[in-house]
Amino acid sequence: MEKRYPLPPFTLETAIEKVQLAEDAWNSQDPERVSLAYTVDTEWRNRSTFLNGRAEAKKFLEEKWKRELNYKLKKELWAFTDNRIAVRFEYEYQDKDGQWFRAYGNENWEFDENGLMQRRFASINDLPIQESERRL
Repeated sequence: MEKRYPLPPFTLETAIEKVQLAEDAWNSQDPERVSLAYTVDTEWRNRSTFLNGRAEAKKFLEEKWKRELNYKLKKELWAFTDNRIAVRFEYEYQDKDGQWFRAYGNENWEFDENGLMQRRFASINDLPIQESERRL
């Protein structure tokens, strides 16, 4: 049985560690690496897109990072309890035409007993920015 440490129930320290591990994985822009943190039957809502299963999540990430170039993400723990974590995040990326964007949002995560994310619900807003306005 695959496990992703730290495992729930979370403490402040392990919740912060879980958030940092997720940030590091997403910043790798490696869909395979990122997808392995999710259950094979994971459920996602990302903006208005609904995904079911690790394979769909991996395909989604492959397409995301083809469109969102020079991607850089920062996550911050918002709240946690037992097997759930809430984060706020922002990330910056450039589209194929060179326009920069900053995306802001919140995610709600639910983990199984093996530390794999079984549910991920993300609300995200994008804001066009100038390159001189970049923070990440």
